Amino acid sequence: MYIAALAGILVTMLLALVRAALGPTVFDRILAVNMFGTKTVLLIAVLAFWSGRPEFLDLSLVYALMNFIGIIAVLRFARHGFFAAEDSE
Repeated sequence: MYIAALAGILVTMLLALVRAALGPTVFDRILAVNMFGTKTVLLIAVLAFWSGRPEFLDLSLVYALMNFIGIIAVLRFARHGFFAAEDSE
């Protein structure tokens, strides 16, 4: 059962990479990269259960948080062209 889940996740990761390479817009590519990151979290979680090492779940949660913050930063950069907030002075 774990092997089937791993294979399914790897196939969807491959499809996400194809979408990231072929995406017609920047937002399609960002969405594909976000999907790839989410599938990576799932892959780490399945590997944790398969190998009997629950400490990998903590790593997957940290990776999910880093993926979320990274995607927010890239979306902000794509929309505004900068990362930092403008000074209101």
